[in-house]
Amino acid sequence: MTPARQTKIIATLGPATETREAIAGLLDAGVDLFRLNMSHAAHEWARRIVALVRALEAERGRPIGVMMDLQGPAIRTGDLAAPFMLVAGQTFAFTVRGKQSAHPQWAGVNYDDFINDINPGDHILIDNGLIHMKVLEELPDEVRCEVIIGGKLGNRRHINLPGVKVNLPALTAKDRADAQLGLELGVDYFALSFVREAADVAELRRLIPEPVHGPRIIAKIEDQCAIKNIDAIISAADAIMVARGDLGVECPYEELPIIQLRLVNACLATGRPVIVATQMLESMVRDPYPTRAEVTDVANAVKEQADAIMLSGETSVGQHPARCVEVARRVVMRMEREVPAHFQEGVALSSAREKLARAAVALADDLAARSIVVFTVDGETVRRTAWMRPKDALIIAICPNPRLARALTLLRAVVPVVWPLDFNAPAEVTVEKTLRHLRESGHLAVGDTVVLLSSQAALPGMADSIRTRVVA
Repeated sequence: MTPARQTKIIATLGPATETREAIAGLLDAGVDLFRLNMSHAAHEWARRIVALVRALEAERGRPIGVMMDLQGPAIRTGDLAAPFMLVAGQTFAFTVRGKQSAHPQWAGVNYDDFINDINPGDHILIDNGLIHMKVLEELPDEVRCEVIIGGKLGNRRHINLPGVKVNLPALTAKDRADAQLGLELGVDYFALSFVREAADVAELRRLIPEPVHGPRIIAKIEDQCAIKNIDAIISAADAIMVARGDLGVECPYEELPIIQLRLVNACLATGRPVIVATQMLESMVRDPYPTRAEVTDVANAVKEQADAIMLSGETSVGQHPARCVEVARRVVMRMEREVPAHFQEGVALSSAREKLARAAVALADDLAARSIVVFTVDGETVRRTAWMRPKDALIIAICPNPRLARALTLLRAVVPVVWPLDFNAPAEVTVEKTLRHLRESGHLAVGDTVVLLSSQAALPGMADSIRTRVVA
């Protein structure tokens, strides 16, 4: 019997989880979709990992999604002769355009226009805010700063410029090369880092030759510019990630819970899948148990009705990767019992198909149905149904296309099942064969009440209709 868990779990793969045994352990613990972080991954590594995931998918007979997270236009410090300490109050300088530093403990920057984008008085945060500086003055190839909060500066540390609109391209040459690899490997999602406007998403979409069955695009919301343009970004992207690492550095930390809630609500209002990510169980990188605050953080994401939560360092480099997933799964399932989802009564629906999906979810809620079985060829009816947030029912998506099934692994409450649809057979015959398969495979049990939903394209003869059945 399929576990009644609606919120999806995404795990990042890395040095701690790059073997077949480790990946299988994460699947056993509850992972629905895997993330490859291309900030740290070589192409040969990515090829090997995707092959392992696909082999386990075939072995287990269920779709497994793969997300390729593109590095994006990150600003980083250069290479140093050796790491060194910065002390509050000291003067520090960044150099650009390859200028040799006049001081052994200054650092270069990988972005030539760095000096043009910032002004005296701006703040610079390094390494997720562990080091804090304020800009004092600009010289032709040098930016001098005062260290506000010191710390140890190492090689290639990430730089944040809160409130500053940088003129970096949406996609770097590395991103384009990585995206081509993702297309070659057939990944299911591209996560686009540091999205600032809808045009950034459009630029990546132009690289995808198959708009219907190619990778979907997840826009990562990581800075104040993205917040200002959020409505257009939500409209342009296929899904949204609340990437709280950089977002929590770019914005005042006391605003972060409000921003997260507003982003999730904005996605719920428009039917865009949404992921809550970063530091969900950060202490478990080292420790075998989560902090109580982390447990509450995971629970709040479920309460807010996010489609998925994502683990990063916890599963890529942590000491307890499978245990982290098990903790997340337990918290998710307990919270879903306490605060069940609900369909969006207040959402303005614009089409008959959306209203049909809402009616199917309302019927499933009223009947306490075990599942909503949706027959689909393009996933649209499934996405609309997931948007309406069934209280308890799972949405079993019957897909003839494995690539489509993998793309649906992100959606809340959706269980994709690859199963052929005979377009020449009577609809009733297809329905009976499908229900028998779902019973035999353990997705349904005798006596379960199910709601059936389809479109003309997926099941001729059962066009845009809702039916109920009791599994025999």
